Amino acid sequence: MVDTVAGIRDEVDAHRAAGRRVALVPTMGALHDGHLALVRRAREVADVVVVSIFVNPLQFGAGEDLDRYPRTLEADLAALGAHGVELVFAPSPDEMYPEGAVETRVTAGRIGELYEGASRPGHFDGMLTVVAKLFNIVRPDHAVFGQKDAQQVFLVRRMVRELDVPLAIEVVPTVREPDGLAMSSRNRYLEGDQRRAALLLSESLAAAEAVGAEGLDEVLAEAAAAFGDHDGVELDYLVVVDPDTFLPVGEEARGEALVLVAARVGSTRLIDNAVISLG
Repeated sequence: MVDTVAGIRDEVDAHRAAGRRVALVPTMGALHDGHLALVRRAREVADVVVVSIFVNPLQFGAGEDLDRYPRTLEADLAALGAHGVELVFAPSPDEMYPEGAVETRVTAGRIGELYEGASRPGHFDGMLTVVAKLFNIVRPDHAVFGQKDAQQVFLVRRMVRELDVPLAIEVVPTVREPDGLAMSSRNRYLEGDQRRAALLLSESLAAAEAVGAEGLDEVLAEAAAAFGDHDGVELDYLVVVDPDTFLPVGEEARGEALVLVAARVGSTRLIDNAVISLG
């Protein structure tokens, strides 16, 4: 494990000098099989895999779970070691932000204020800022992200394109539990009835997919109906967007679209998404 910027740069530079291609998997730790799927993809596209583990304070707002967010470094290192990861970069907040809260930030623009951004103001600016720092620190040839965080993926891809960052973005499909729940580090907060109630997110997406041929109105109606009047689940948003613009589609939309859903199950906030075909 490397915990300094200078240290990880030296390690990566040595590999690059030997002609090896580098892939970066940015994470906040508390690793699960979804993260390990990203590691496997990184192994396919590069010679050396760097996994960063950093709970980024910039992307947590007031009242969010920064202090509560699970930190399982020893278990994470063991899992990554079993997958042959060459380098783990696990800096402290002081190492990443030695002058305190940074004044220079990457902004996510209009899309960063919608959906997750509306519920978590400033989240995507913080995310893009730390991802940009990691890209500058590691200088990878590839960076690997998961489709579960679809809005994040859209914004990172756009940042890379618009700022001419010289790397390729790889996106791995959402990894799910056998019952359909999207894997998330926050799932460990769910117990008993809450764990069962969390399935409503994936069930709503399945309902949307089943009626895609009937158009937008039916998709939204069926997806919302899947939540019913469940007392333990508070729906935050349910929207169908154009994958190319991430803006809501109109009633006339046809072809591929992306359904986004977020809900609070007890005190735990979960997100999910699925690609559907609108007929």
